[in-house]
Amino acid sequence: MRIRSFDKDKAILYLVATPIGNLDDFTFRAVEILKSVDKIYAEDTRNSKVLLDHYNIKTIYESYHEFSQEKTSKIIDELKNGKKIAIISDAGLPIISDPGFKLVKDAVENNIAVSTIPGASAGISALIASGLVSMPYTFYGFLDSKESKRREELNDLKYVKHTLVFYEAPHRIFDTLKDMLDVLGDRYICIARELTKTYEEFIRGNISEILKLDQIKGEIVLIVEGYKDSENDNYNPFVRIDELISLGYKPNDAIKEVAHMQNIDRKELYKSYIDYKNQR
Repeated sequence: MRIRSFDKDKAILYLVATPIGNLDDFTFRAVEILKSVDKIYAEDTRNSKVLLDHYNIKTIYESYHEFSQEKTSKIIDELKNGKKIAIISDAGLPIISDPGFKLVKDAVENNIAVSTIPGASAGISALIASGLVSMPYTFYGFLDSKESKRREELNDLKYVKHTLVFYEAPHRIFDTLKDMLDVLGDRYICIARELTKTYEEFIRGNISEILKLDQIKGEIVLIVEGYKDSENDNYNPFVRIDELISLGYKPNDAIKEVAHMQNIDRKELYKSYIDYKNQR
């Protein structure tokens, strides 16, 4: 399927990046697009009103957020009728940690043009200023708010060698850091808060050091160094399994962990480990 984006006589869905803090970071093209479309759908109309008023954008707008997904079919119908629609989030690129994926998917399935109007991105902005390796990286967004689920997610990321990029809320940041210390170890991190705003700040150091701070306020991007191989990572997998069991791991969990760590097929490792134990 090939769909050209710019045909003046056809409908189009624009995904428009908005400033992540400083209103002056809005692009000329984004302003022109928002002035030219038939309607704007915004994550939070109260926040968007400030931006739209600042740039004298008079286009009609209404809300489209995680609790109004039923509007998706309505927007698709508008696009099918030839309308030009723009989607904006409160800050940065829409769809990233914001609703809208289904809308884009449905638009694509209906042969409707979808075009990105690029601009600010909090995750990328924090990454390139963090001082951590910028490539490759894994963007994860928000971890789960529940501790048990959050720790499961971190465990899945434990052996990812890429730099990890998260978003986090200020009231959860210390709980998240404690879980990271337990699950990932005392890694070097960078917390970028209030990006592009007056109180922009970068906090760098090992997790254990950052946990000594009293508070961290504002909108947060958390950059975490990736897993680093130690010289012992690839020694005898059976010995490593026995070590984990001695630390309290259940045998199946220990086998799963070592299989992940050494990139070994889990079922094959399980079978080999049973044979190894039977021979002793």
